[in-house]
Amino acid sequence: MIEPLHLRIMIALDEKGTLTQAADALFLTQSALSHQIRHLEKKLNVKLWQRCGRRLRLTPAGELLLKTAHQVMPALLQTESSLKAIGEGQQGVLRIGVECFPCHEWLTKVVANFLTDKPNIDVDIIRQFQFSGLEGLLHHHVDLLITPDISENENLSNVPLFEYEQVLLVANNHALANQLHVSAQQLQDQTLFTFPIEKQRLDIFNQFLWPNNIEPKAHKQLESVAIILQMVSHQRGVCVLPEWLADSYAQQYCVSKLRLGEKGLFKTLYATVKKQDKTLHYLRHFIALGQQGVIK
Repeated sequence: MIEPLHLRIMIALDEKGTLTQAADALFLTQSALSHQIRHLEKKLNVKLWQRCGRRLRLTPAGELLLKTAHQVMPALLQTESSLKAIGEGQQGVLRIGVECFPCHEWLTKVVANFLTDKPNIDVDIIRQFQFSGLEGLLHHHVDLLITPDISENENLSNVPLFEYEQVLLVANNHALANQLHVSAQQLQDQTLFTFPIEKQRLDIFNQFLWPNNIEPKAHKQLESVAIILQMVSHQRGVCVLPEWLADSYAQQYCVSKLRLGEKGLFKTLYATVKKQDKTLHYLRHFIALGQQGVIK
């Protein structure tokens, strides 16, 4: 089998012209270099060079192998360099799965900083999964999952990014607008707008309403933050958003934020990765950027 060393030897012999100089260039002894060529000639049953005094002359077979070496070696060296860069987190593709509907603006800023820091790494954002985000992670469809939910899978690691408070948004002229906080009972006659997520995964239900045996008057799901806030500002209902996102929209849509309960409803955003990938440089760098919290 022709090996990269054989190709490097052919190039060195062509460039240097003598066995001694070629061996020096390759940091080999003359005997080691000669042994490699004789071994290859024996396997291929063909002569690759001939001696002409102190210099070497390639045979037609040697010329063919040299031509191949000039074609193959640059590709091999580039591949080796690329693989090394990928291993060091300097090149490749980071596939990010997102299970956080309100996180678009935050993620946009984090990705922008990441692309600046890692110009040779592309980023793919995946919001729609054939199965769940965790299955996408386990099946290698994504490398990192942004989610507010902790996974108990033994093969995954949940890395906290930052904590945030969920707040209720109402129109500025809503009857509740002047309160500092609301109780679960005060929402039972309200229409609640949420993102299209299963009710059991919505914090407003499983951590605030249901523990108090409360259901809202109506529950409507919309994908667009802008449309939800339009509905809220026209007193068609109320919604819950992370406080940092609510603050960025409050004045634009004439809405007020209220705390959910006296103590508030707090959550943590996580970056979930496979344990075997946790030490990858580019993953660690992205997580470090995410842990800076909401970038103003």
